[in-house]
Amino acid sequence: MIERRMSPNTVASYCHDVKSFLQHSGLDLKRITSTDIENYLGSIDVSKRSSARILSSLRNFFDWCVQEGEVKENPAALVDSPKLGKYLPAVLSVEEVSAIMDSVDLKAPSGKRDRAILEVLYGCGLRVSEAAALRISRINFEDGFVDVIGKGDKQRLVPLGEMAADAIKAYLKERPLPYSRAQEDILFLNKFGKSLSRVSIFNLVKKQAIIAGIHKEISPHTFRHSFATHLIENGADLRIVQEMLGHESILTTEIYTHIDSSTWHKAVLEHHPRR
Repeated sequence: MIERRMSPNTVASYCHDVKSFLQHSGLDLKRITSTDIENYLGSIDVSKRSSARILSSLRNFFDWCVQEGEVKENPAALVDSPKLGKYLPAVLSVEEVSAIMDSVDLKAPSGKRDRAILEVLYGCGLRVSEAAALRISRINFEDGFVDVIGKGDKQRLVPLGEMAADAIKAYLKERPLPYSRAQEDILFLNKFGKSLSRVSIFNLVKKQAIIAGIHKEISPHTFRHSFATHLIENGADLRIVQEMLGHESILTTEIYTHIDSSTWHKAVLEHHPRR
């Protein structure tokens, strides 16, 4: 997996999938069959998308086992992947995004930091891991860009909007002292001066959504989805959105055109004279 330049989070997920399967089966590697894998996938209560990811993990694992001479053939290769429908991620409206931003109490000890995090997630379309690892030295306020290190250690420049820039500047005036030299350049710190975890940012997003009265099931990634959707709705070129999000394939970015079309499709049907 290292050879394929997967992110640490992806590697951790794959390892967890394989470990869970091996613990469940209790069989020697050489005795595992495609039926064992099919039965396992049928016994766990997960979505089709998660089931497809688990199967991918097992295929990769057994491919490695074949290369290492541990088994003669890959039993997961004979298992059919679950049929996936078109995945349309949850998206916030512009009004809902504003409501979540405005729900942050800027007078609270972590208020300015929390507002800056939300502005960066939405205004720059960053992944939660990218926001957590964002470095002060990589923010160019003068030219309005953020230098982001994304998946596979790929570097990209993302425009920094005025609202996100102002929120970061306000937070920097109150940013706690770093716990150690390792945190000196990390932008977002907790009250102890240590780097924020991804879980902390997840919890922040969910808390502010509840305060704002938003009842959708959202995560930090929802801001990224919403950012891309709103750009395309406003006429942004798909290739530009692809570059901003750091998508390797344009096909990944095209999902947001489907979200856009589903929005006007619903609006047309709601107001259709023959409905």
